[in-house]
Amino acid sequence: MDNAYDADNVLKILELQGIIPVIPAQSTRQNPRDYDRHGYPERHLMEGLIGTLKQCRRVFSRFDKTAVNFMHFIRFAAALIWLR
Repeated sequence: MDNAYDADNVLKILELQGIIPVIPAQSTRQNPRDYDRHGYPERHLMEGLIGTLKQCRRVFSRFDKTAVNFMHFIRFAAALIWLR
């Protein structure tokens, strides 16, 4: 299947822009591609934090109307998570 948006073409475009993929390739791949080995654990931490923040009803339903108030509540919720 010759699709203009397959993974290899997207990776080539990103590499031309100087962006390194963060997620490693599958272990069964014959020619594994390079990835950011330092950014992968940080990405995992951020995804875990976002998943935990989404458990707060006020965050996932976006009750705050302004972006400033929304960001303040996200910081408050992140501080509560950090204090656990």
